[in-house]
Amino acid sequence: MKYCHVFLMGGLFMISATTGAIASEKHHLPGYAQGAEVVQINPTRNQIDNIGDVVYEQVKGTRSVRQLHMSVLVPRTDELKPAIIYFPGGGFMTADRDKFIEMRMALAGAGFVVAAAEYRAIPDIFPAPVVDAKAAVRYLRQHAKEYGIDPKRIGILGDSSGGWLAQMLGMTNGDTSFDKGDFLNQSSDVQAVTTLYGISDLRDIGEGFSETTQKVHQSPAVTEALLVNGPAFRDFAGASITASPEKALNASPVGHLNGPKPPFLIMHGSKDTVVSPEQSAKLYKVLKTAGDRADYVIIEGAEHGDKYWYQTSVISRVVDWFKQTLGSPEKTKSQSAADPDANL
Repeated sequence: MKYCHVFLMGGLFMISATTGAIASEKHHLPGYAQGAEVVQINPTRNQIDNIGDVVYEQVKGTRSVRQLHMSVLVPRTDELKPAIIYFPGGGFMTADRDKFIEMRMALAGAGFVVAAAEYRAIPDIFPAPVVDAKAAVRYLRQHAKEYGIDPKRIGILGDSSGGWLAQMLGMTNGDTSFDKGDFLNQSSDVQAVTTLYGISDLRDIGEGFSETTQKVHQSPAVTEALLVNGPAFRDFAGASITASPEKALNASPVGHLNGPKPPFLIMHGSKDTVVSPEQSAKLYKVLKTAGDRADYVIIEGAEHGDKYWYQTSVISRVVDWFKQTLGSPEKTKSQSAADPDANL
């Protein structure tokens, strides 16, 4: 018992001495005071800077100039980064670019430059949103060096009517008829498209829904009809979305099937009661038939834009797909982190 007691005492002395040595080392830290807790951190993530209210396009009218804005999340690194532009949904009526911060921050945390762009909505009519979205792509390419963007790797993301817009950009790659405004020397083509509960065919958004819902979509006052035909005014009494099938098809992603398409990630909720899941199924089928790359994910039980879409597993699915499709940031020197006062 005596020897055991001495051994334990010796062990305690060694532990005490070691602890004392560590504590002594901490005493030399700048700002240390007795009783302060010293925490060691292994940094694994970079700062993300938010550049807000960037004017990417000016739309000139007879007596006014309307500025269209985007906000840009920029990881503060010297790497050459792929970029994502998010186009928000809003039933063709609004384009609130501050939505879906969870998804945008996750993408920025993975190393992407993430822009969120507003665009013209009703009462402006097609093709105004597509013209704006392509202008946003050209703007980022023109200013790629400022944001540390690899201009060869730009993807787009949209939900609901923003998903329609993202689809339109991907399906019209190579079509310059929608390119208007500034930076026309830059391409508006995109290299990846993710569409969440988006619209691929304006002629039958309510496919498979109740008779009551079908009647809503036959109305000249429904938003897709206003987007394509405009409101009733003067000698125009208004028109339903099916009044001119050619116009409706031209304003639909499935109306642009010619030419190669970028990779698509298509996601839809099985319980969506606003945009029929058949819209995503239709887009997937036409892409696969043409031999284009398309991945289709049905979120069982998800409604239109409900909390299912904000879960980590769903967001990670989108982030991982963009990483696989566009690649990771490259260790090429850029000037995005050159400001010596950035940490002030």
